[in-house]
Amino acid sequence: MRTKIGRLEEAFAGLPTGSFDDHHRFLLAKMLSRIDQLDVDITEVDARIESHLAPFADAAARLDEIPGIGTTAAAIIIAEIGIDMSRFPTPGHLTSWARFTPGIKSSAGKAKGNGSTGHGDRYLARILGEVAVIVGRSDTFLGARYRRIARRRGKKKAIVAVGRSLLVAIWHLLSNPNMRFHDLGADHYDRHINTNAKKQAHIRQLEALGYHVTLQPAA
Repeated sequence: MRTKIGRLEEAFAGLPTGSFDDHHRFLLAKMLSRIDQLDVDITEVDARIESHLAPFADAAARLDEIPGIGTTAAAIIIAEIGIDMSRFPTPGHLTSWARFTPGIKSSAGKAKGNGSTGHGDRYLARILGEVAVIVGRSDTFLGARYRRIARRRGKKKAIVAVGRSLLVAIWHLLSNPNMRFHDLGADHYDRHINTNAKKQAHIRQLEALGYHVTLQPAA
């Protein structure tokens, strides 16, 4: 590449070599000055956000324990739903308010409802969607849940389902200051839910053959 340094300089500058004059220096200095000022403004805004978030630092730290939720996401979530969960008697009330509860039911093969119940919050929905996608790549229970649902029902359904799970965890963490997040593990479904489903399926098959089944755990 050393033999092409001249051509590279032209490509980056967008000008023939040697034609960068005082006018271009003036414009570039103005651009750099504007960037420096924007950096100052961003620093001041970040400091103001931190000062407003200070009273909620403990709650934000608890939310930060959830996979995929960092300090920025925790701040946005607290800004949108607050920390007083008495407004939401149960996690279901919070997920319904945020419109992360399935609102379409089917009966006799016909879909009913449009899922339009609840308040909804586009800022909350956006950050939960981002967190769901991030956690979907992690080796965690929520990550495994996202991938399992995405394979069967698509990514949009997975985002809503994991977003709802996140809100349930958030409700519990904000409702009880002494509670801490505990990940069930990426293999939780295989170790528990799948095992029970297989066990029940085998029992039904044996009963269909005329057997009475009594299960006893192996020693």
